[in-house]
Amino acid sequence: MLRSSVSAVLRLAIRPTQLSSVRNYAAPPKRFYRNTGVISSNGRYEITLDSRKLKTPKGLPFFVESEPLAIAIATEWDAQKDVIDRSAMHLTALSSTFIDNPNGVQKHDMVNYLVNYISTDTILFHSSEEPELKKLQTQEWEPIIDWCNKRYEINLASTDSLVVPTFAPGTAMNLSRYFSSYNTAALHGFVFAVDTIKSIILTMACVDRHLTTERAVQLARLEEEFQQGHWGKVEWAHDIQRLDTQSRLSAALLYVHFNSSNVFIKEKVSL
Repeated sequence: MLRSSVSAVLRLAIRPTQLSSVRNYAAPPKRFYRNTGVISSNGRYEITLDSRKLKTPKGLPFFVESEPLAIAIATEWDAQKDVIDRSAMHLTALSSTFIDNPNGVQKHDMVNYLVNYISTDTILFHSSEEPELKKLQTQEWEPIIDWCNKRYEINLASTDSLVVPTFAPGTAMNLSRYFSSYNTAALHGFVFAVDTIKSIILTMACVDRHLTTERAVQLARLEEEFQQGHWGKVEWAHDIQRLDTQSRLSAALLYVHFNSSNVFIKEKVSL
């Protein structure tokens, strides 16, 4: 049903005169390997596609320092079917970005980005025009804000104004200390998560396992879901968007976790 609905929409959206331009788009590469694997050397883990070692877009050796992360990345490659859809391989993309660092981003740059983002956090801004929506936002968002304030010893407050709020210096200091405790690789995961759901608070709650991924996405999309309840929605389109957001956030959280804790896979030893 979903596939037929998508096909019907595409047939309406693309006119015959547009087909030639659509065909010019680069097709995704075909899967060229049969098996994926993980090899280790000197505390690093590399991904193999048959006998070939995976490379980054810059051509650098692709490696991670977490075995579970390496297995997860190999699983991403193994999940590809006839063609390779890199847009769905979030762990591979995060690892490649960390290794290649195309924008020359340093650890302090990401810490500053995350600290400064808090003043535009989605769940701090409540509606000033729709009483029902504001009531829902207060009901759903305020408990998370209160939890965050207590957990990280900061003082965030919601607003119904469009003016960007200012916070006490101690807030930025505590947040900076918190993010600086993570290594550079994990911070890439934080940035990806925050850019995905537009919320530092919800991301921190997920990393701390106070919220599930599904719940965080639901809270991040609260206004959108509210509006859809009033005006209706294109079911398949909104469902795909929600699931894509969940996929991105899940990958970001896994990336943070695997790069900030010692996770080992233990083999069962028969006695």
